[in-house]
Amino acid sequence: MKGETLKTYQTFDRVKVLTRHLQNHTATPCVYDFDTKSLRKLLDGASVDDIDYIFNLMIQSNLFCPRERGGKVFIAPDFNQSMEQQREMTMRRIEYLREHGVFDELFSKGHLWGFTLSESLGVFDHSLSIKVAVHFFLWGGAIRFMGTKRHHDKWFKPTETYQVKGCFAMTELGHGSNVRGIETMTRYDASTGEFIINTPCESAQKYWIGGAANDATHTVVFSQLEINGVNQGVHAFIAQIRDENGNKHPNIRIADCGHKIGLNGVDNGRIWFDNLRIPRENLLNSVADVSPDGQYQSAIKDPDQRFAAFLAPLTSGRVMIAASSTNATKIGLAIAIRYSLSRQAFSVRPNEPEVLLLNYPTHQRRLLPLLAKTYALSFASNYLKMIYVKRTPESMKSVHLASSALKAVLTWHCMRTLQECREACGVQGLQTENHVGHLKSEYDVQLTFEGDNNILMQQVSKVLLAEFLAAKKRNKPIKGLGLEHLNKPVPIIPSHLTTSILRTTQFQTDIFCLRERDLLHRFATEVSQHQAQGESKEHIFTVTYQIAEDLGRAFSDRLILQTYLDVEATVPEGPLKSILGLMRSMYATIVLEEDASFLRYGYLSTDNAAVVRKEVLKLCSELRPHALPLVSSFGIPDAFLAPIAFNWADANAWSSV
Repeated sequence: MKGETLKTYQTFDRVKVLTRHLQNHTATPCVYDFDTKSLRKLLDGASVDDIDYIFNLMIQSNLFCPRERGGKVFIAPDFNQSMEQQREMTMRRIEYLREHGVFDELFSKGHLWGFTLSESLGVFDHSLSIKVAVHFFLWGGAIRFMGTKRHHDKWFKPTETYQVKGCFAMTELGHGSNVRGIETMTRYDASTGEFIINTPCESAQKYWIGGAANDATHTVVFSQLEINGVNQGVHAFIAQIRDENGNKHPNIRIADCGHKIGLNGVDNGRIWFDNLRIPRENLLNSVADVSPDGQYQSAIKDPDQRFAAFLAPLTSGRVMIAASSTNATKIGLAIAIRYSLSRQAFSVRPNEPEVLLLNYPTHQRRLLPLLAKTYALSFASNYLKMIYVKRTPESMKSVHLASSALKAVLTWHCMRTLQECREACGVQGLQTENHVGHLKSEYDVQLTFEGDNNILMQQVSKVLLAEFLAAKKRNKPIKGLGLEHLNKPVPIIPSHLTTSILRTTQFQTDIFCLRERDLLHRFATEVSQHQAQGESKEHIFTVTYQIAEDLGRAFSDRLILQTYLDVEATVPEGPLKSILGLMRSMYATIVLEEDASFLRYGYLSTDNAAVVRKEVLKLCSELRPHALPLVSSFGIPDAFLAPIAFNWADANAWSSV
């Protein structure tokens, strides 16, 4: 009897908890009947047809491992294969794409096609995307931007046909982000007209070089260049490391980096150069050259400016990483949200149907802010790609700044979102075939690809500080980098926030600009105080990293909001504009709630912070009816998603075993 009474009380308590949990969901929010194709067009722009073409090429080939589950066909790499088998399959898929003309005239098609290609392949497999990107956009990009016509004429065509397989040897065991400090040394022998490349110590071995372990025949080597006993800094050279039959050059040693937590379809390797001789013409000479008699020549005399000009074109790597991480985020959300729209758990009362996961406010709070933020970051990624494609020498500072900021923010968001999606799918998120958990290990590397994110944020702050101080020194309004708002009066934030205020573009812009300008002034003051004590610039930036990172995030968030507003302004009044406004308000509000700097520096009072928190819940309930069309607008074919995104019961039935 006591046991039955206890069970009755437990049931009653659970009913009360669930009723209270769901009571915020009783109001019927406004539903916007927007066109998903139009929203996808905003996301993918003129690349929609190209993306779908690449998707369809992969779907129609058995090389992409189609399998039937729950009445649907899915494609995904077979991660049960060994590392060696995964690498072999990556190359077979590349050969399939080559045979179908995907790489024909690639260097003449422009950057947007390259970004589209890399992102689309990554929806299937990150290894395939990276392997193609290393060959065309690192090896090929170095030849394109660091080389001149003689290099283009010689190397473009064999690169497009894969007669030459390229890799990119920059990173060393002892130096990653610090390219200026690499130790590989190259000297010139005027008697033979050859450069001699050498690995002088173990820390100078080239490390993590994608393609080097098995497949690459050539590499672009980054090395210090010593001419007549004078070190002229880092330069890039073309070197052959294998012949067409895969035999290593006798002056080259190569080792495999081995199994990794992800990207095992890419053969990362280590390279040692034992006084390898290469022709003088193999110096990539767009910035500097060496004459036949051994004279160093460059129109840029300042070593720092020469180094900056030399590496400027490599910004494309950060652009590509930012864009590909956004796609991984979309895949995770599409799977987790679709699952939550069919998976039920618990009922409010006995004998009543169980409740859909996404009808729980807690589940909405986990996923829907991330969904809105993903849209905001997708628009920012598109902006980044376009300013890179349209770049000029005068705009390169802005491109570098935006690429550093957005690469960090987008990859951080990717990893956080995938983790939340994994948990939101419960134990199903652990299955490799359901993608979400596995994507975490595949994309984790992007946090340190092309620069550690925390260091990138500090770089952003240094650029902003330099621009701010230069304008102050000229005693003129600041211009460029999106900092023109500093010339305006300081924004006034209302003392009492309401829903109507929080959702206005004026308030959202004002508080984001207020945070950025205040942190920039604080950073400048802190740096100035350290300088007054005679501390070195290097030491100052080391000890002021906290406010520098806060400033970097403030710049990034303001830039993302501005790119969102620019997209929103192109859309006429109607349901699509309404849903965009709703998601923009969610993006702005979730940044206010989650970034401690708004409270830390007093931009929000504790009372207003509480209002912001409640507003997030309201926005979640309003976004809930649009969850499925919003993830459908990503344009990812069902075949690239996972069984749990659809009929997960049939997919796990005995008949599917």
